[in-house]
Amino acid sequence: MIGRSVRRGALVVAAAVALAGCAATTPDDSAPPSTTATAPSSAATALDGALVLDPSHDYGERYADGILPVGDEHWSLSDPAVGTVYLCRDVFVPDDRAGAQTRGPWFVNGDTEYDLNLKVHVEGRVDWEPRMSVTVADGIRTVSTNDLPDHATGEFPIAADDPAHAYDANPNSIAEQDLTYRLTADPEYGDPQCMGGEAGVMLTGVALFNAFDAGGRDAGAWEVQDDCEGHPQEHGEYHYHTLSSCIGAVGVDTVIGYALDGFPITGPTVGPGNVLITADLDACHGIVSEIELDGTTVTTYHYVMTQDFPYSVSCFRAAPVRTGPPPAG
Repeated sequence: MIGRSVRRGALVVAAAVALAGCAATTPDDSAPPSTTATAPSSAATALDGALVLDPSHDYGERYADGILPVGDEHWSLSDPAVGTVYLCRDVFVPDDRAGAQTRGPWFVNGDTEYDLNLKVHVEGRVDWEPRMSVTVADGIRTVSTNDLPDHATGEFPIAADDPAHAYDANPNSIAEQDLTYRLTADPEYGDPQCMGGEAGVMLTGVALFNAFDAGGRDAGAWEVQDDCEGHPQEHGEYHYHTLSSCIGAVGVDTVIGYALDGFPITGPTVGPGNVLITADLDACHGIVSEIELDGTTVTTYHYVMTQDFPYSVSCFRAAPVRTGPPPAG
């Protein structure tokens, strides 16, 4: 099954990078242009001051019980910090337009945490025909995708008889997109830069949005996704906010996607029972370590997807190709 085709302009980006993944906002023309850096990603001199992984350290598995902190409104317009998202603007919508219409029974401990074991998922199974390519030439990594995942999804819009509908009546259908991301292959590590609502693109072919729904609430806690932690916004763009359980290899040395500034995104697993969480990472949700990149072992800065808020990129360490309002919805 293939959704209807929706053409979107090339230079990334997901043309409009979301400030909050799932609702309409106004256009913005203040985004910086596409930028290509020249510092080699493996150059230690470009990483002075960066947080470095200690592969011999036992980080533990602190959220093995599936109970996670809620990150509602943990954002800043001026002060990047661990556990917050450094936003370029705070264009949020009222809660009644933000997606999920009510808290689910998975909110626990005075609504300060949520229990993944109690959370419902969108029912059904739909298989798609994904098309994705990643090429590197002349210092540019070009990622092209139709945004249809290489795994099955739930059935969207959420049916009225689906138990998920009582909490999140997502009316949107999944539609084929035409997304091309032209990212620098050699991003230069630097001071944190603010972000919009879209963080990058995953190698499943799916867009990655930041941690928030359109109302500035923790999307992982509030919104109901399918069994692969994905759902569509109003233009039909299927996306993740959190680490998808349908991504097989999630080692800290395994690239599973790319951020809009060109730095890789990896999984959190250092080893059995040894898993990184937000507290182990820097203000942008990243770290320096050895990873496998383009068939070569390199030491580089990279972002890490974790189980806990803010889940992925929370600011950029190099110039992103674009920041701006979301692709409405």
